Amino acid sequence: MQISNRPRRNRKNNAIRKLVEENKVTVDDLIAPLFFIEGTDNQIEINSMPGQFRFTIDRLVKQVKELESLGI
Repeated sequence: MQISNRPRRNRKNNAIRKLVEENKVTVDDLIAPLFFIEGTDNQIEINSMPGQFRFTIDRLVKQVKELESLGI
């Protein structure tokens, strides 16, 4: 037996789509892992976390300001 008409009740209107949507990621869901080291004007990449760095306090302040401007 073959269904000739596919039921699309979950896509009927915007309100129903919002009820059944799986994931919705917003800026409020994001976090930024920040790590600091002693010293000045330095950052060291964390090998086990590509794209993440350990910052000295002066650079960490700049990083936090940038993240704040993005709403994170």
